[in-house]
Amino acid sequence: MTTYIQGMNGNTETQRERTVFNDKYHHAVELIGRRWTGAIIRAMLNGAKHFSELTNTIPGLSDRLVSVRLKELEAEGIVERVVIPDKPVRIEYLLTQKGKALDSVVEAVDSWAENWVPNGSSHTD
Repeated sequence: MTTYIQGMNGNTETQRERTVFNDKYHHAVELIGRRWTGAIIRAMLNGAKHFSELTNTIPGLSDRLVSVRLKELEAEGIVERVVIPDKPVRIEYLLTQKGKALDSVVEAVDSWAENWVPNGSSHTD
């Protein structure tokens, strides 16, 4: 869909062009909009890198769901799983450049939520 505005000089100018459906946009929204994925990315942007840090930081997040979401994010190239060969073996999850690029998206959603989501609202199943 294209929106046209009438310029001061009488010319019609394109203000913004958006297609009704965009595959890449749809994929991105579906990916980061999956249950708890945004919260996991936000926690990782704030420094969480161990499985237990994610489950302790995000109330109501089950171990199983953290595992599933981390695997999905790893498959998308947003998270990198690093095995540290200590005794015992440790696993760290780090945001890739692609994952770190979501920082501005998370900030924009946070700002929108502060302005538009009523106080006392909570996530419902």
